[in-house]
Amino acid sequence: MAKSTSKTVYDIFQSMECGASSPSTAATARAWLERHSNSLGLFTDGKFVCPVDRQTHTVTDSTGGTVCSVICAKDEDISSCASSASAGFKAWSELSSHRRAKVLLRLASTLQRYTQCVSELCDLCQSPCSPSALIRLTQYYAGWAQLRDTLMPEWIPRGVVAVVVSDDCSFHSIWLKVLPALAMGNVVIVVPGVKLAPPALLLAQLFMEAGLPAGVLSVVTGDASVGARVAQNNQISYLTYSGSQQDGEVLAKQTAGWGLPVSLCLSVSAACPFIIFESADIDSAVDGVIEAAFKKKKDWQWVLCVQESVLDSVVSRLKLRITGLKCVPLGSESDRSLVDAAVQEAVQQGATLIQSCSPPSSGALYPTTVLCGLAPPSSAAVSPPPGPLLPLLSFRSAAEGAALGNRTPHGQAASIWTEDLTLALETAKSLCVGSVWVNSHSVTDPSLPQCGRRDSGNCTDGGKEGLYQFLRPSPSPALPRSTPASLDYAAFGTMASGFMVPEGFDPSSVPRSCSQYVGGKLCKADSGCSRTVQAPGGAVLAHCPDGGRKDVRNAVEAALKVQPGWLKKSPAARALSLYSLSDHLEKRRRDMAASIRAQTGLSVEEADKEVELSISRLSDWAARCDKQSGGMPPLPQTGSALSAPEALGVVGVVLPDAKPLLSLVSLLGAAVSVGNAVILVPSEKYPLPALDFIQVLQASDIPAGVVSVITGGRNQLTQALANHSEIQAIWYWGSLEGCQFLQHTCCSPLKRLWLHCEEEEGKDGGKYWSHPSPSLQEEMWREAVVWKSVWIPTA
Repeated sequence: MAKSTSKTVYDIFQSMECGASSPSTAATARAWLERHSNSLGLFTDGKFVCPVDRQTHTVTDSTGGTVCSVICAKDEDISSCASSASAGFKAWSELSSHRRAKVLLRLASTLQRYTQCVSELCDLCQSPCSPSALIRLTQYYAGWAQLRDTLMPEWIPRGVVAVVVSDDCSFHSIWLKVLPALAMGNVVIVVPGVKLAPPALLLAQLFMEAGLPAGVLSVVTGDASVGARVAQNNQISYLTYSGSQQDGEVLAKQTAGWGLPVSLCLSVSAACPFIIFESADIDSAVDGVIEAAFKKKKDWQWVLCVQESVLDSVVSRLKLRITGLKCVPLGSESDRSLVDAAVQEAVQQGATLIQSCSPPSSGALYPTTVLCGLAPPSSAAVSPPPGPLLPLLSFRSAAEGAALGNRTPHGQAASIWTEDLTLALETAKSLCVGSVWVNSHSVTDPSLPQCGRRDSGNCTDGGKEGLYQFLRPSPSPALPRSTPASLDYAAFGTMASGFMVPEGFDPSSVPRSCSQYVGGKLCKADSGCSRTVQAPGGAVLAHCPDGGRKDVRNAVEAALKVQPGWLKKSPAARALSLYSLSDHLEKRRRDMAASIRAQTGLSVEEADKEVELSISRLSDWAARCDKQSGGMPPLPQTGSALSAPEALGVVGVVLPDAKPLLSLVSLLGAAVSVGNAVILVPSEKYPLPALDFIQVLQASDIPAGVVSVITGGRNQLTQALANHSEIQAIWYWGSLEGCQFLQHTCCSPLKRLWLHCEEEEGKDGGKYWSHPSPSLQEEMWREAVVWKSVWIPTA
């Protein structure tokens, strides 16, 4: 009998090679591709279409073999797709929540039948994904589709949502955007990267089999320019992007000025701390970091931070564990040059290498490598290149460990290893990241939010919190679509605008001289310039400082000093401070009403009503301080998890002309009630009520520096806020040109933007502020917080 050539189970375990795919599994995906002649087109209006005379891109597998080809959509294809989506939105939005939920539940059943096909196709396209995780995701959002009309009656869908996902992401990233958007009643146009195009087209087919109406889900394939060209179509209402930071910045700049809200999830290649304390189970921690840092497909780069008392123990175990590990495939040949440069730079800076074997002289393979002894400012530790590199840093105390974890510009996730639960929770609270895993890593569930911080993104996915990016309050007007203006971004805000002090002006002829409020002190503008404040009839009421960049800098410095202490106050203590602010406003209600009348020309009754609403609004925010919090959702796996809202930090607010006092206290209350510090830029046209409100601030219990008020030209101060790296968010009411400037400028470093066209909102005569629905106040609160999830395993 001939000797068998098949490998035994023992042989496979010794070599750790993957077994061959079963013929039935491989044939499933291949058969689906062959039915499309291995040439995939677009999916629009509920069917596959393959326009002629289009450029094509080849999808390859891990060995370089051809999987299929996909076409590159032209502008007419995008227009046709957007028109189909607009028609589909009417049909989809008119369905009841129950019927939309039934479609998603049928999708979960359909997905179970196509598990092998989905898994194999994702593997072929080098984007592995767990079908069981997709089924769980689908079932979760089917529940929210059922509950939307009941729990969110005042929120409406945005309309046509463009989901742009780069090749760097997993197939799961598409589902994490598409499912909640559909559950909330939107229609979706998916723009996948080339490698993600086949799974995305399969997803569209599964939705059709589940009964999704035609036009509700479309897939447009092509090169990197397709996302921006889709965004420029006026029928698109919202764009969300998942991918790398570099590509996200390019897309944000390309879409600036089109009047399109854009959210970015830039988790790819983010540097995440993996912190091992001396109280950790060292063997489990080392196993965890090797599994996380050296797997073939990972969403982010890990930086190992080890307490000095156990550093030698961790290093010795790392040497033992990585010995004999095989080289890891890199994404491309270009990644190899980045890895070589990072290793060479680290060695020159004094780092020592721990490698599983010697690196090949060339090619897209590299051995697992630990860079020991790096200094925290090293580029390999701040932004590691893609590949099997693990920078290792050491720290002495727990506080130093948390500070080390916050050194990177990213804020996606962190892993903490310790047997001391109190230390774990304190460290989790100190880290500026969206997700924290205790004695674990890379665990996800759709019931918990995933929120990027700093340069890792400005949107929230997952959980109930992730639904709101696809909704807007029904009373709130959408940002109007427009065409980008010809702006000189470098010169924006450098030219003064508004009422400047005329030449030969006599200050003694003005009834009063006002000061701005920075760091708890009254002061003039750093430039020494002033500007006039005029009544509606043209009479000069006062002159106020003409603030600029240095005034914003001083306000931010004061805010950074006091905001951590303000955040540490209990919600009840912050509530008392806001009640105090409301009480002092009531004591000065007559003066504030007179200020509003003189500045805006309103009647006595209208001015008194605005002051009354302002007093009530501050009390509303005081009452909310200790009423809105996170929770502990039930999980399908063992363990517990927490989700909690956290303050953004320093928020810049450019206030509207409408209701100058009421809008001020509404936005101020939303920001400071959750622990933020705020820099207010009053209305350029009606600054007097804000300047008189400074006396209310001085008399209240709000700590000095938590609130600053800077007067001046709107464009000039907007430019100063946008270019300050320590400001985490900007809320803007102003011109479409100002919105365009902020979208173009605030993508590096990334800021959270809440943009409003004042011309559009001013049409309602200030009703947006005078008659707010609960959804409007909830929107303000949600704009003032970010979410953190903490995972705590029990076994």
